[in-house]
Amino acid sequence: MRRTDRLFEIIQILRDGKLHRAQDIAQRLEVSVRTIYRDMDTLVASGIPVEGERGVGYITREAITLPPLTLTSEELEALNLGMAIVAEAADPDLKAAAQSLADKIDAVLPTQTIADADQWKFTVYPFADAARGFAMMPTLRAAIKSRQKLALSYRRIDGTLTQRNIRPLHMEYWGRVWTLTAWCEAREDFRVFRVDLIQEATPLPELFVDEPGKRLQDYVPCDAP
Repeated sequence: MRRTDRLFEIIQILRDGKLHRAQDIAQRLEVSVRTIYRDMDTLVASGIPVEGERGVGYITREAITLPPLTLTSEELEALNLGMAIVAEAADPDLKAAAQSLADKIDAVLPTQTIADADQWKFTVYPFADAARGFAMMPTLRAAIKSRQKLALSYRRIDGTLTQRNIRPLHMEYWGRVWTLTAWCEAREDFRVFRVDLIQEATPLPELFVDEPGKRLQDYVPCDAP
């Protein structure tokens, strides 16, 4: 069982408001007691109202709970943009709440594995970077739908500013990071761009059509530019 799935199961167990021993939860989920202790620490750090201690048991107090939800990419984008805006507010309580909400959402998102994961995470300034990336979304989505080429001004992870003409093909979400898969005209190959590192995206007066070797279905994952 994946850790995110196990955390969700623990929350379901605790929702009855009764005291549960770590040993009983561990037996039910077929893991060690030490693992349950670590999971409880994670839930508490994420803002879940869990009370208790090792050797005694755990219980949850009243909290607002929501039924399982299925979100579209656009809904998830809107939710993250809202958190990004709130996190930039001056109110420290709202900032803390936004971070806590983000942690809860991250805990239940599907686990994705990508090359060099540390380069793809917002670690120091997560919400400022997220807000910058969201500003590009309307242009990128429109270009993908209309099959319109774009001129990108893109700052690589090492800080180098580059100019690219691309065929935008697809966007994906990687835990607060959106990426754009595209065919790069200059490299004559596929490239994956972090949306928050795109400085400008200008529609070009040129449309593109599917060509063998340049379609999304022809793409084989590779390193980012």
